[in-house]
This record gives sequence, structure tokens and C-alpha cells, in this order.
Amino acid sequence: MAAFVRVSGPPNGNFLIGYPGISATMPRIEGKVEIRPSVGITAPVRISMVTISLQRRETIHPSADSMTKKHLKAPRKEITDIVGKEMLLYRCAAGRDYEDIVSMDLPFVLFIPWGRGGQESSRRVPPASLQLPSRTAETYYEMVVMVQQGSQEQRKYAFPVPICRYDTLSTFGMYNRPESAERVSDHLVTLGISLPRWSYGPLDPVSVYVKLSPNPDWLSKARKVTINKITIGIDEEIIYNHEGDEPQRKVKTLTKKTETIGIKLPETGYLTHLGLVFPAKDMRDADGILPRSRPAFPLHAVSGFTTTASLYKIEYYVTVKAHLTSARDIIIRQPIVVCPIDHAGCKLEMEAIEQAARDAAYINPDNPMLPLPTVVRPSDSNALSCLGVAIVGNHKKPLID
Repeated sequence: MAAFVRVSGPPNGNFLIGYPGISATMPRIEGKVEIRPSVGITAPVRISMVTISLQRRETIHPSADSMTKKHLKAPRKEITDIVGKEMLLYRCAAGRDYEDIVSMDLPFVLFIPWGRGGQESSRRVPPASLQLPSRTAETYYEMVVMVQQGSQEQRKYAFPVPICRYDTLSTFGMYNRPESAERVSDHLVTLGISLPRWSYGPLDPVSVYVKLSPNPDWLSKARKVTINKITIGIDEEIIYNHEGDEPQRKVKTLTKKTETIGIKLPETGYLTHLGLVFPAKDMRDADGILPRSRPAFPLHAVSGFTTTASLYKIEYYVTVKAHLTSARDIIIRQPIVVCPIDHAGCKLEMEAIEQAARDAAYINPDNPMLPLPTVVRPSDSNALSCLGVAIVGNHKKPLID
């Protein structure tokens, strides 16, 4: 007889505790597996073994956004991995095929890897849940409970769980240091740019300081150079199958701004400050209603963010181009980090992250001190009361406390 299986999280809380990507918070999934009879409210179920694991499923189909290419190109590529370790929750006594169970509550904690681990994939921090438009790339997590019922085949029950990464928050100090780059054209002109910070979220202002300087050794030629315009833009580059034999790149300009200048390059150089707003997608529908977030994917105001998975990689660049006359145009592509949360949201998370790190200081990952499992067998006294049933005379009646 098939069992009814569900997973419940801590009271008034989420399954996911801690912040993936931040090792001090010891990110983990906590909850309990509940097993009850599914047919006949009091008929015991046979249970041999119960395990739980966190699975990551990744798929890519680079041509899915084009109706013509979708059917002509290679089919969707998919991989499935176990994140961390599978956990054994219950096994019947040795020498028996199964045990009859009326009710079963099995607490568990699954630790999410937080070490960098290099090539050792079992220790690598897992990438965040993401689904790009048209499902060109997807990362999907689910808790998989495996129940072995005597000689019957193993049954698997999957429960989606969204996972975010918090190591790209724009409030971290490492992202608030200026980044600069330089490029020279024809030995005459040097383009230099500086970004005050380099992690951005939806609707965050992106400001760039731009300087065009003449080469002091070639001043007579450099004076003839005219600065026509300067263009600033943000590019999204998705590399599908980036670890494979044939990586496929797709570059898309998310936003662009042009400033017309039309002056000769001064001897002292030309300095300007350009800015734009990082684009955000409108999450509301045509009626202005915010849809419910799907159980497997968090709701973000950006369609993509900086991430590296096994089958794909998403990177972002601020591109500055100086359009010149009497010298070749100069382009600088400066990498930036895109966070799914805006700067104000990142500030709000900081206090909670600090609190989660303080709480995690008392947890031993080798012995997380779980509550004891609750297993009720038909021979136990008041066994039916756990199902809300009592025997009155010879009849089973709902139990009223």
C-alpha cells in the first residue's frame, strides 16, 4: 500500500535556514518527513527504508527562444546532481523486510556546501535557482524523499525548494572599492574609466567616470582628434556549455546611453561623468497584480544575474566606447557583478545575515542535535490517536480532544 509522504519545515519558518554563499551562516535545510497511511485512514503502511537528499537539476537549450531554431538544433541538455550528501532517516530492524507503521515523523537537516572546493564539485557552493526566459537555461532544486516499502519498488517524492545566493550583495565592502581600466588608441589617445562600485541590482544607479587623455609625446597629432560622442551600456553575456567542447556565447545589450560631445581633444584631456539605471523587469501582470512566486524559483526584478552553473555561465559588463575622428574608436568592457536584489534590499539583509551567523556559531555540522524521530506502530498503546481516531465500542470515530 502506498504511503502518504510530505515534508514540512520548522514552525512559522522556511525550509532554508542561513544564507547560501555565506559560510558563517552555515546554510542548511531543516524540516521533517511525515509519513501516514494514504488509503484507509488507519491501515498501517509497510516501511523498509527512508532517505532524503537535495537534488539539483540543470538544463540548457540555447535555441529555445527562437521558434525556427528550437526544432532544428540539438535537444535540451540536462544534468542531475545530489547537493551535499544523501541522508538515511530510517531503516527497519535487521533481518526484517519491513515494519508496519501507523505514523512516522523523521526530522532532518541537510547542509548545503559552503566551501569553494575548486574542482571538487561536492564542496562547491551550489548556484542559485534561476529560470531564464523561454527556459534557455534553468537551475532547479528539489528535496527528494525515497521510500522503500518492503518488496515493492522504491518510490520517490520530490518537493521543490528555491535557493538564492547572497555572496553578491552590493553592500559588501569588496564591491564598494573603485575599479578602473585604461585602453590606448593609435598611441594618440588614452581612454580611462573608473567605477565607484561594481555590484548592482535592479534600478540601482550605475555611474562611470570617463577620461580621455592625449599622449604628451604626440601632442601635435593628438590635437587633431575630435571626440564625437561617448556611449555607455550594460551587456549581458550568457555562455552555454562553458565547460564543454563547444561553448556558445550570446551577448545582449540591456541598456545604452549616448552623450554627444563634438569637440577637439584638449591638451589637458577631457573628463566627464556618465550614468544610467540598471534595468529591471516589471514583475506585475497587465492588471497590476504581483503574481505568486513559483515554488521552485524566487521572484526577482531581473531576468538574470551573475552566476556560474555547470552548463551555463552569466556575466555582465559595463561597456564604454569613445567615438573619435582622426583616431580609432576605443572600447572598454569592464566586468561587473549583478545581484538579484537592489541596494536598499541588500542593506535590509545585512542585519539578518549577521544574526544568522551568530545563531550558526552554536551548530556542529557533524552532530546537529536533531529531535528524535517519532515512529508509531500498530502495537503501540493509543496508536490511532496520532491519526486523530479513537475506537468507541467496535467503531472508529474521530478523536475530539
